[in-house]
Amino acid sequence: MLTFNLVIKAMCKLGLVDRAIQVFREIPLRYCAPDVFTYSTLMDGLCKENRIDEAVSLLDEMQIKGCFPSPVTFNVLISALCKKGDMRRAAKLINNMFLKGCLPNEVTYNALIHGLCLKGKLEKAVSLLDRMVMNECMPNDVTYGTIINGLVKHGRAVDSANLLVSLEERGHRANEYIYSSLISGLFKEGKYEEAMGLWKDMIGKGHKPNVVVYSALVDGLCREGKPDKAKEFVSEMVKNGLNPNSCTYSSLMRVSSRPVKAIKPFFCGKRWPEALMMWKQMLGKGYKLDAVAYSSMIHGLCTAGLVEQGIYLFNEMLFQEPESQPDVVSYNILLNAFCKKGSSISRAVDLLNCMLDQGCDPDLVTCDILLRALREKLDPLPDGREFLDELVGVPR
Repeated sequence: MLTFNLVIKAMCKLGLVDRAIQVFREIPLRYCAPDVFTYSTLMDGLCKENRIDEAVSLLDEMQIKGCFPSPVTFNVLISALCKKGDMRRAAKLINNMFLKGCLPNEVTYNALIHGLCLKGKLEKAVSLLDRMVMNECMPNDVTYGTIINGLVKHGRAVDSANLLVSLEERGHRANEYIYSSLISGLFKEGKYEEAMGLWKDMIGKGHKPNVVVYSALVDGLCREGKPDKAKEFVSEMVKNGLNPNSCTYSSLMRVSSRPVKAIKPFFCGKRWPEALMMWKQMLGKGYKLDAVAYSSMIHGLCTAGLVEQGIYLFNEMLFQEPESQPDVVSYNILLNAFCKKGSSISRAVDLLNCMLDQGCDPDLVTCDILLRALREKLDPLPDGREFLDELVGVPR
């Protein structure tokens, strides 16, 4: 059976589940009987392809043939059902599990807690955590992380922070990913003081923040309108031997490119070279910058009056991969910049022609930008309307 099991496992890993089923059906022809490992492996492969009903039917088949399922077998099915949100069928399998003399382990509890959190049944998830401890099944980082993430995602970061305190009182040491989730959640709920307090508490307990925690902190500070403080932590991060990741850069890029005066020191403070340097660092580290990232940077440059630098980046987009090609937003940003400069209406028209040649259809924003420019610069309103009609293809 070892050979059959290895072949079936390899096929399932490669996504060749139907071929694995064929091999499985050939086993009796070779005077062998599938064992619990065979069934569990095949069930896992089916569940990963979202073929849960077929996997459950295998559970019935194996029991009819006298092969008793193990906790692993049940956990495969329970995890799949919980991820799908089918808690009713998962509960039935738990009952079946007890009837077969299999006790739930931490994997079982983690799957159930995850499913309850997905459904928003957070009180039941916390209650199940207590039952898990009562049954002498020790929660792990996955258990705590799942509940805390669930609370955070449902806007209850303060409750999750309180849960963290009680967990640590029980002697559990939270990992950096749990702190990351909590810090991010507190910032998103506008709890700046609480988030910074948690950061200090984490450092005070001897935790060494990793790039994920730093990125959560940087993102939160940027959301709070504190990009300078965020940059201080980026510098600290680098001094500690950690390289900023795409999330770190994206947070800084967001605040250094959008036209909000309270969070725009890079451009408004004539520090746009720092924004460009950050951009080059991202490119140098191999980060894939899409049309949204390019458009954000072009917007920031144009807002700061650096239209020519914005044009340079726009031209760079034309030679990028499809996901980085200019879209209607990119064109609108430059069109708006041209139209705000009285001498650039002709450039706006040239850009519009380029937009049409590239197969990018103007939208209502495009029409509004151009019509406003025509009203201001060309004065006669009928000409503007005629131009708009041509632009959107309205028959005259």
